[in-house]
This record gives sequence, C-alpha cells and structure tokens, in this order.
Amino acid sequence: MSLSEEALERLADIVERQPTKNAELQAAWGMDSGSEVHSYLEAELSEYYYRNDDSLICATPEAEALVTGEELEGPRTVDTDAFGAAVLDVLPGPEEEPQSVVATLQDLRETGRDPPVEEVRSALHTLADRGAVERVRTTVPTFRLALPREDLDVRE
Repeated sequence: MSLSEEALERLADIVERQPTKNAELQAAWGMDSGSEVHSYLEAELSEYYYRNDDSLICATPEAEALVTGEELEGPRTVDTDAFGAAVLDVLPGPEEEPQSVVATLQDLRETGRDPPVEEVRSALHTLADRGAVERVRTTVPTFRLALPREDLDVRE
C-alpha cells in the first residue's frame, strides 16, 4: 500500500504519540471529531495501526519500520495476555507450514485449554496486528510466527 505524504506524516504522529487516543489525534490533525479520525485511520492507515487492550491507537511494527526507515529484524517485545502467550506457544515457526484457526484450536486443546474458536481467531488477528504472527493468505487464513521464538519477548 502506497501512502500519500499526508498519510506518512500522520503515521509518524501515531508512531511518536503511541499509545494514543482519537481525541489527541483529532487535535493534532485539526479534525472535527473522533469519528473523523477513526474514518481516516480505517480509510488510509488500516494496515498500519491497531488498538491495544485499552483501545488506544498503536502503530504496527511495519508502520514503525516505514516511518523510521529501519528494517524489521531481531527481537521484538509483544504485549499480550496469558491466552495470547498460549497461542504463540502452539503456532508453527516462521519457516514452517502455517496453520488454520481450527488447527490452532486443536493444538490449544491438547494443552488442556478449551477456548471458543472466536477467541482463538481474535487472538491470532491481534497477534498479527502486533507483528508477532504472520497471516498467510490461502483459501482459508493460516498463521505462523512472524519471527523465531527466541526473538519474541512475550510480556503478559
């Protein structure tokens, strides 16, 4: 996705201010409402931001790399809950075949957990937004770690 100069500047604002709120961006960007901020984020920057567990706006690792010009390498800290950490534990590594939501659910059940499939799907998408998990587009979405396990510092 190619970004306009304005979108890159606003993305840099998000990187600098994260975690942030619609109201803070509204003031910085001279917009009339938080809804206008949300609409802009969804229309122009949807691939580059996510909302954390407190619903605050954060930049994805890809966004940070785009803004700073640095490569996405080395260890990465990922904030998640205990369930997200359990999902990371059962996913295949970055060089392995990715697995579906259902396969991830089955692997979690083998560890003694029995979450609803929607909880697994949500965790996978959240971890993908945070740069810890890679979405591989096939007929059904599949997932695997985005980097080696030893390069993930998981904070619960």
